[in-house]
Amino acid sequence: MDQPVAVRVYDFFVGCGGASCGFQASGMDIAFALDRDADAKKTFTANFPHAHFEFTDIYKVNRDAVRLRVEREQANPVLFSGCAPCQPFSRQVTRRPKPEQDERVPLLTRFADLVECCRPDLVFVENVPGLQTLNVGSQPFCGFLDRLKKAGYEMDYGPVKLMKYGIPQSRRRLVLVASRHGKISLPDETHGPGTPHEQYSTVRDWIADLPPIRAGEEHKEIPNHKAANLSARNLERIAATREGRSNRDWPQHLILECHKRFSGYSDVYGRMSWDAPASGLTTKCTSYSNGRFGHPEQNRAISIREAACLQTFPMDFVFEGSMASMARQIGNAVPVHFAELIGQQFIRHLKEVGKLH
Repeated sequence: MDQPVAVRVYDFFVGCGGASCGFQASGMDIAFALDRDADAKKTFTANFPHAHFEFTDIYKVNRDAVRLRVEREQANPVLFSGCAPCQPFSRQVTRRPKPEQDERVPLLTRFADLVECCRPDLVFVENVPGLQTLNVGSQPFCGFLDRLKKAGYEMDYGPVKLMKYGIPQSRRRLVLVASRHGKISLPDETHGPGTPHEQYSTVRDWIADLPPIRAGEEHKEIPNHKAANLSARNLERIAATREGRSNRDWPQHLILECHKRFSGYSDVYGRMSWDAPASGLTTKCTSYSNGRFGHPEQNRAISIREAACLQTFPMDFVFEGSMASMARQIGNAVPVHFAELIGQQFIRHLKEVGKLH
């Protein structure tokens, strides 16, 4: 009996596997992953034990070996996912190497080399909107679009607000979908006025059911439900902060000297609101002092598990590494539910063009 045809995902810069998790939930098979982060590898392989993992840099991977893998897929359509590290293009980063000195800037160019060599059926890219504006010689995103077009791909791309797709964060991303089999478009928005779900998804929707823990405590039964420790002064600060508010609530003796001299920093040391989306999660999303990452009512920062929930990871997805490493993996991840919607859109497209039944 013939094996059923399924989309096979090759996930480059896979990290912990947020995009892979969403694509798998949409009905795809995870065939191949690549990353050079040791903790991300541990997390990914714990959750996708049957996928082939290349623990290497994308500059070092053998393109012909990848091409041969793709060719062996036979009737299975192949999706290449390339969500490169976003720090070179992010407004959140104030100290970074000059673009021409940052080795991460050409990652999209190397990904384009693999697409041209292997000719997958589908391509997905997700990054910060700043990727569109970086100007380094041959602007990387424009160059990538040009190469896709010349290779015969049709595409749709643009900045999206993830809360309009059911993600409980006010996070904007640049998203591209491309196909070698005809016209394709980004999925329709699902949340907000004029959509099937008028209300945006909120912090309460995703973390309210988790049991309370204290700062520095780890729940004995729920994996990764662990919160960072806080100093006595920071415990006093968060106790003085109301839900949805920030350091501007504090009495004078709690305010940091640098905050007294500068009126910014309005989001640091803040609490989330229960009934609104969270601010965009970063690689320091479990650190109380690095953003509006305080729990809405408990006197602590959100836990690793709560951060994962706000990135829409399922509860049985486990993370490996130190607290800082797990937070970095989660902050860098593609939100799972968004990747699932993208996967569903790809599958609809392939059925429309006769590549899936």
